Amino acid sequence: MSFIKIKKKIKKFNKNLITVGDKSLSIRWALLASQSLYKSRSYNLLISEDVISTLSCLKKLGVKIKLTKKFCEIYGVGLNGFKYKKKLSLNAGNSGTLGRLIMGLLVHSKNNVELKGDRSLSKRDFLRVSEPLAKFGARFKTNFGKLPIVIKGTDEAMPISYHENKGSAQCKSAVMLAALNTNGETTIKAKKSRDHTELLFRHLKIPIKIDKKKNYDLIKIKGKKKIPAINYKIPSDISSSSFFIVLTALSKNSKLRIKNININPSRTGIITILKMMNVKIKKKNIRVYKGEKVADLIIQSSKKFKSINCPAKFNSAAIDEFLLIFLVAAKAEGISYFKNLSELNEKESPRLKWGSKILNKMGIKNIATSHSIKIYGNPNLKINHKVIVKNFLKDHRVFMTSVVAALSFGGEWQIHDKDSINTSFPSFLKMMNYLGADVKY
Repeated sequence: MSFIKIKKKIKKFNKNLITVGDKSLSIRWALLASQSLYKSRSYNLLISEDVISTLSCLKKLGVKIKLTKKFCEIYGVGLNGFKYKKKLSLNAGNSGTLGRLIMGLLVHSKNNVELKGDRSLSKRDFLRVSEPLAKFGARFKTNFGKLPIVIKGTDEAMPISYHENKGSAQCKSAVMLAALNTNGETTIKAKKSRDHTELLFRHLKIPIKIDKKKNYDLIKIKGKKKIPAINYKIPSDISSSSFFIVLTALSKNSKLRIKNININPSRTGIITILKMMNVKIKKKNIRVYKGEKVADLIIQSSKKFKSINCPAKFNSAAIDEFLLIFLVAAKAEGISYFKNLSELNEKESPRLKWGSKILNKMGIKNIATSHSIKIYGNPNLKINHKVIVKNFLKDHRVFMTSVVAALSFGGEWQIHDKDSINTSFPSFLKMMNYLGADVKY
């Protein structure tokens, strides 16, 4: 059965939870470990389709990898050390992070490499990466800016100056990875976005300077620095944890402690926004691990939610969580407004459109444009009708948001493409049932 049925709201719960390893860090760890000349080991690596695709691509590029139930080891090949057959084809699956970041490492490939992905990834824009990477001297043959792409690298990659104006951490990181193997200094003027790659560079003593301005970061990277081994216990993913944060807030008389979560400020926009909407969240046991802030989060049910005119400055730090934020807005008093969200439609599915569709199915009035949405909250919302969610390009976040909506608001839900969660969170439904949900799958 490719779909699940949910007929009951979740009952009250009071639990402790440890969610899966951070996907962004898992993929970045693997790619950077491949560029070291040493053996790197990670614990709590996210074992999902996106990360498995990453390891598979690296193996095809001649990198030795040992994966066990407890850890993953990568035997790095050094900068420009990939060895592979001619006419190599790499499959990034559903992962935009993998597809875009690995292009940065392939700028130096001597032979043609084809990069392809699944149906969803093949609809996404790759010109935003190939255009700046071409400045290094690589050549790209694209399918009208989409996958599949053929990459022909250069032996003499030159440092570049690049203005990243979309707020895309993937574009920025691809250029940063390409800069590793150049003689000289690459300069990136980047609109504010996630900074996991910068923090890893600093931790690894890669020569990097970051000048933080009000609206952008000025990043300078010197190439040709040997990368040490990266031994890393990957903290839990804030994006994966957000489904449980919102479920707890929307459920009656419930409390949840989620342990060891990465609370990098460039990722915690959802916490900032939810607090503005009167969601009860506390951070405990805050510490810094290899440059990343980590903490336990304690969430309690909220009886009353405030509507919000959401400041666009929080968009980048909450970009993957807006579908969940829309669910809270659905139960808030008054009208909530979210703007400058066109980047949401550049994800696995056109997520802003899907956010509106889900709200419509729930019976919540909303007005959506190509870049904004206005949500008319109903604090007394109860769903008594049948809701079917399907044909969403197998976007894992649309699926999981629908599950949270079903367990929070009631109704009889039929949610298709349950296998979509394998890209980022295979144990999602199991964890929901641990909290007391009754999900048949």
